[in-house]
Amino acid sequence: MAKKEVLLGVSGSIAAYRACDIVNNLRKAGVNVTVIMTREAKEFVAPLTFRTLSRNKVYSEMFELPAEWGPVHTSLADLADLIVIAPACANVIGKIANGICDDLLTCVVLASKAKILIAPAMNEKMYLNPAVQDNIGKLKGRGMKFIGPIKGPLACGHDSIGHIADTSSIILETKKLLKG
Repeated sequence: MAKKEVLLGVSGSIAAYRACDIVNNLRKAGVNVTVIMTREAKEFVAPLTFRTLSRNKVYSEMFELPAEWGPVHTSLADLADLIVIAPACANVIGKIANGICDDLLTCVVLASKAKILIAPAMNEKMYLNPAVQDNIGKLKGRGMKFIGPIKGPLACGHDSIGHIADTSSIILETKKLLKG
């Protein structure tokens, strides 16, 4: 796993706290992790948390001045061996499926040739909505991999499908994709 680069996309979901465990586990495995957060994700977990855990700069703004010359979205896209989006909310899944890139995370995904692993997390009604299911189908048809969601406790109080996959499962699938 040494010298492998994972871009971890964190979107707006209460499950954003689970991304902290993902960063820790990947770093323990020797993987370098760079985090890209949506604006909504920053409402759940502070960028400083991810900077501390990853020991890397955390990215979220599309038009932030880069430390070195180069467009941020394409520079990050070229860096990745794998992009993992965990948690992936319905909004981010829909944007990627329909080619909308109005934030840094979606621009990086659309500019990258790296493999992509998506771990959805949302309310069961949202997850089962035909529009979300169509978007997931589009992305699977383009070769993107999905893990979960699973049945579990949701922020709304329901115990249903929509809970982010277990961290250990996400790590296992990430390592598998990095090796293959």
